Amino acid sequence: MERAGRANNETRIIKFTKDFTKHALGSVLVEFGDTRVITTASVEEGKPKWMDKEEKRGWVTAEYSLLPSAPNTRCQRERTKISGRTQEIQRLIGRSLRACVDLEKMPDLTITIDADVIQADGGTRTASICGGFLALKIAVEKLIAQGKITENPIIEPIGAISAGIVDSEVRLDLDYIEDSNAQVDSNIVLTKSGKIIEFQTTAEGEPYEQEQMIKIFNTAKEGIDKIIGMYDKI
Repeated sequence: MERAGRANNETRIIKFTKDFTKHALGSVLVEFGDTRVITTASVEEGKPKWMDKEEKRGWVTAEYSLLPSAPNTRCQRERTKISGRTQEIQRLIGRSLRACVDLEKMPDLTITIDADVIQADGGTRTASICGGFLALKIAVEKLIAQGKITENPIIEPIGAISAGIVDSEVRLDLDYIEDSNAQVDSNIVLTKSGKIIEFQTTAEGEPYEQEQMIKIFNTAKEGIDKIIGMYDKI
């Protein structure tokens, strides 16, 4: 399966457009090749109802959705009940973002990251995490400027990317066709310092070797390092 001139360890063209929407405190349009996701950060005073009133920490959570025309065939809007896949993805986004934040430095605030996929061509969850982090970062900077928080709660940046084994080769940043034909499918989320938040790797058919798993991780880390290196230029 050809990659349209892209090397196995090469990402698709990645682009982040800051302040893409008007009203959200932080917003970013994320593009990984033909995958496009609008990520926004909204801030509310107060904590979730389940959190102890005496707790001083705030909260970061996430919601994820696909525009009906985002995939190659129309999907139904999830108006009343979200699918298991959607729940899994938004939990992944939320816990990934909480892993890079000191919640005690944003007391009595809830930041919700919305990731809305407007065009899907593989890697939507990892693109959502990258864009979600940037939207969060922009929102935090504005909260500090407004005096609503006194310290930056972000511990360090995070990045995410997909990888896998296609045609017996380890490949980075799979598009939809590659993902659909992958023998092994991975989603990796790392901090800037290389700590692991998520390393989910699944054999879609035959089991794979430990050496291949290590190569997947190392290839993904190179891609994530590149992505995190883009953040300061946005």
